[in-house]
Amino acid sequence: MAGRRSGQTYRAPWRRIIDLKESPVDNVLTFKRGRVPLLISMPHAGLKLTPVVEAALVDEALSLPDTDWHIPRLYDFAAELGASTLAAEYSRFVIDLNRPSDDKPMYAGATTGLFPSILFDGVPLFKDGQTPSAEERALYLQQIWTPYHQTLEQELQRMRDEFGYALLFDAHSIRGHIPHLFDGRLPAFNLGTFNGASCDPELASRMEQVCAAAKDYSHVLNGRFKGGHITRHYGDPANNIHAVQLELAQSTYMEEFVPFHYRPDLAEPTRAVLKPLLETFIAWGQERFG
Repeated sequence: MAGRRSGQTYRAPWRRIIDLKESPVDNVLTFKRGRVPLLISMPHAGLKLTPVVEAALVDEALSLPDTDWHIPRLYDFAAELGASTLAAEYSRFVIDLNRPSDDKPMYAGATTGLFPSILFDGVPLFKDGQTPSAEERALYLQQIWTPYHQTLEQELQRMRDEFGYALLFDAHSIRGHIPHLFDGRLPAFNLGTFNGASCDPELASRMEQVCAAAKDYSHVLNGRFKGGHITRHYGDPANNIHAVQLELAQSTYMEEFVPFHYRPDLAEPTRAVLKPLLETFIAWGQERFG
């Protein structure tokens, strides 16, 4: 599997195995309210597994390779900016919070769904005959997906009620080279606005300018990653909710092979772009809405 240095099975030691039937709902997410109308969503940061999923995963999946690694740490300046943050606690291998509840396909070609069945590399996620049952999946939808989206929607509504507008930044990361999903190597910064439908075009332009000014990093707007369900569903410029997704190449801040170490020497220059990117987001809202 891409991203592994040896043929040995690697079990992520930080995984947490949770029985949902004994776990309160408030353990499925981490939410921190800020003081400005910006919400940073981190739907693929989770590492928890359920017993059913843990037992069923193939060896290649035990290291949780498709995780958006270290995203809360990378964006830990959010409190300084006054932004709210919402981070998933469960792995996308249990349920993908950036997919619609009806599992309607979002991307042409190779992709993964609400309940992933393959790794990004195209390898089956589960052992033969051990895919979680419909009953298990219904439980995951009710106890993991729904609370995350309820919290997200309620916070956006609170912001709009208090400030007259709301800003949503959906934070993601991914390995830069995954032939099963895309050709070549991914740019460092991949901004997505669902081809202009999820936010004001002036906002997208200003955020792209921040990326363009970072000469050491490549970028693209609405390339391979145009925005997933969260960006598409909640971005509603006509009603003063503006959403932008960023898919960040993981090589800009971490090692892309197990055990997926965070690299401060790489991360700090990247954070020096991310912070002004979000400051620009906030400033645009203040200028636009007063």
